[in-house]
Amino acid sequence: MHFLSTTVILIKKQIWASLFAILLLTMMFITFRWNPDPIQIIFHGKTIYLYRYDLLFLFAIGIQGLLLLFKLETGKEAFVILIFHIIGTIMELFKTSYNIQSWQYPENSFFKIGNVPLFTGFMYSAIGSYIARSWRTLDFRFSNYPTLWMTWILGLLIYINFFSHHFIYDFRWILLTLFLLMYYRSFLYFTIVSKQYCMPLILALLLVAIGIWIAENISTYLKVWEYPYQRQQWKMVSPQKVVAWLLLMSISFILISLINKPKSAAT
Repeated sequence: MHFLSTTVILIKKQIWASLFAILLLTMMFITFRWNPDPIQIIFHGKTIYLYRYDLLFLFAIGIQGLLLLFKLETGKEAFVILIFHIIGTIMELFKTSYNIQSWQYPENSFFKIGNVPLFTGFMYSAIGSYIARSWRTLDFRFSNYPTLWMTWILGLLIYINFFSHHFIYDFRWILLTLFLLMYYRSFLYFTIVSKQYCMPLILALLLVAIGIWIAENISTYLKVWEYPYQRQQWKMVSPQKVVAWLLLMSISFILISLINKPKSAAT
């Protein structure tokens, strides 16, 4: 019975930490089913059309504003999430560029840069928000956490490889090996109702990466974006993409560690 009640509390806390992502996915589903016509707005005599992606953008801004207003996120957390938003948008600009086209956004939008609707950065922000809120609500502590400067260098190399592998050798598997070697001794401790539990940090990040991969399949099914092989008919995103999400997860985790210095489980 104790195990069941603890599991229920953990699930509730995880849902609460995922609030940004859940609301954003819900809005994606609503706009997919509703399929709204463009909204016309007259601004200084000029007609502006707002599309589905624009509604997602405005909705995401509203969510972020409410999280700050009701102090569900701290100013420091919002700042780091903003950084993740920016680096995610930069990667989106590159990945959707004419010469690369790793994926594309098939619908129109007013709020965009190049081929990238501005709401896309909030999909990365949702990941950062989840980690930051989980870190705080579950009181994350660690054993054998790697030296911080080493994690920063690894995070930078992973981010660079997301770009460079289109032109030179893909170091993904080498970076994954370094990631595993760096974190294999690390354990994540979290608290539920005054009792502390632990699990391998790599396993925790892997589970989140799988969750993101599931959300990615839902999002592509809802036509939020699409890969080249999904243009004619939706197909499941390859499970191999979990590796990319795991590496991206490590970057977001490192960014959050800039404001939440990893504490020892012994303190």
